[in-house]
Amino acid sequence: MKLPKEFLVARHAIIALLLLFLLAVISIPYFVTKNESMVVSYRRLAELACVALFVSIIIVSWITIYLRIPFAQLADARQDLLKNRNRLTGIIETATDGIITIDSDHNIILVNPAAENYFGYDHQEMLGLNLDAVIPIRHRHEHSDHVNKFGQTGMSIRQMGAKMADFSVTGLKKNGEEFPIEASISSLIEDDQRLFTVIFRDITRRKIAKEKLQQYHEELSNLSQSLQTVREEERKHIARELHDDLGQLLAALRMDLSVLGKKQSDSSITPIVDSMDALILNAISTLRRIATDLRPRALDEGGLFFALHSLQKDFMQRHAIGCELIANEQDLILNDGISTTVYRVIQESLTNVVRHAKATEVTIRLTKSEGKLVFQIKDNGQGITQQDFLKRQSFGLVGMRERVRALHGDLQVSGNAQDGTTIDATIPI
Repeated sequence: MKLPKEFLVARHAIIALLLLFLLAVISIPYFVTKNESMVVSYRRLAELACVALFVSIIIVSWITIYLRIPFAQLADARQDLLKNRNRLTGIIETATDGIITIDSDHNIILVNPAAENYFGYDHQEMLGLNLDAVIPIRHRHEHSDHVNKFGQTGMSIRQMGAKMADFSVTGLKKNGEEFPIEASISSLIEDDQRLFTVIFRDITRRKIAKEKLQQYHEELSNLSQSLQTVREEERKHIARELHDDLGQLLAALRMDLSVLGKKQSDSSITPIVDSMDALILNAISTLRRIATDLRPRALDEGGLFFALHSLQKDFMQRHAIGCELIANEQDLILNDGISTTVYRVIQESLTNVVRHAKATEVTIRLTKSEGKLVFQIKDNGQGITQQDFLKRQSFGLVGMRERVRALHGDLQVSGNAQDGTTIDATIPI
C-alpha cells in the first residue's frame, strides 16, 4: 500500500535539502579560505555533516516505514467501511419492508424504494417530508407522542401495532388511502441528534384474512350453538315422549299383567307372569335411564343443583368411582341455557373420566364470584397429555369448549400424571 503522495514529496524534499546542505558545507572551505588548518576543520565538519545526513536519511526512512503500517490499516479500514456501506445500501434498497429514518423534528432523511411504493411518493418528494404527511390526522398527535416518549426511554427498539386486533398504526398514501401497518422503531444518536428508524410492512392482506377467518369462526360458532340448541330440544322432546308415552304404556302393561296374574288360576303360568313382570320392570328402568341421559327431568323440575346431585349419585352407582359435589344451591339458580351448558359439560367430563382417566376420585366444585359462575372438575387419574389434545377424535373437549364459548365463557383443560386432569370453566351470569 503506497503512502500519500504529499508525504512522499515532503520526504524527497527533506533529503534533497540535506544533500544541498552537505554540498554547501563541503564547498565552503574552497571558496572562503586557503588556510590548510581551516580546510581540515571544515573537512571534519563536512564528515560530521555526512554522518548527520546519513542518520537523517535513516530516521526519515524509518519514519516512512513506521507510518506505512497505520496508513495501510487505515486504507484497509476505509475499504471495509466502503464494502459495509455498499452492502447496507444494497440491503436497504432491495428490502421488501419499508424503511424510513427521521430526525428529531420528524423530517424524513432516508427512505427506501419499498417505502416509496407503499406511500406512492417519489424519492425526492419524500426526502425532507414531515412524517405527519404519511399518518392520518386522527393518529398524528398520538403517534408523535409515542415516538417522543420512545426516544426519552432510551430503548433501542420497540414493536408497534403487532397485535392482530390492534391496527392503530395506520399509514396514509399520497392519494389519501389508508392502510394498516406493522412496524418496529429503533433510535440512535448521531452528531448529538437523535434519529429514529422505522421498519414497516403493509398488512392489509393479513388483516383481511384475519377478518374473514374471524367471520368464518363466528359463523361456525353460531352454527354449533344452533345445532346444540336444536339437539337439546330434540333430546328434551324425545325424553318427554319416552317418559310420558312409552313409560306410561309400560306401566299400564305391567298393571294389566299383574291383574292377569291374580285372575289366573293355573299355577304353572305364574313363573311366566313373574318373568314378564321382571322384564317390563327392567324395560321401565332402562327407559328412565335413557330418558335421563337424553334430558334429566330434575334439570327442568328441580334446577341445576338437584340435577347434579342425581348425576353424582348415578355416576357412583354405575361406575363405583367416588364423586364429591361441592356447591351451594343458591348459587345454582340459573337460567335454562346456562344450567344446560354446565350440566352437559360436567356430564361429558364424567364420561371422559370413565373412559380415559382411570381415576378413583372425582371432585366437582361450583362457586359464584363477581358475576361469574366458576366450576371445576378434577380427578386423580393418569392425567391428560398434550397428544390427547391433538387427537382428531377429541370431539368431547371441542364440544365442551364450544358450549362454554357460546355463552362468552372460557374453559381450560390441564393435567399431568401426578395430579390427574383438571377442567376449569368460567361463565358470566
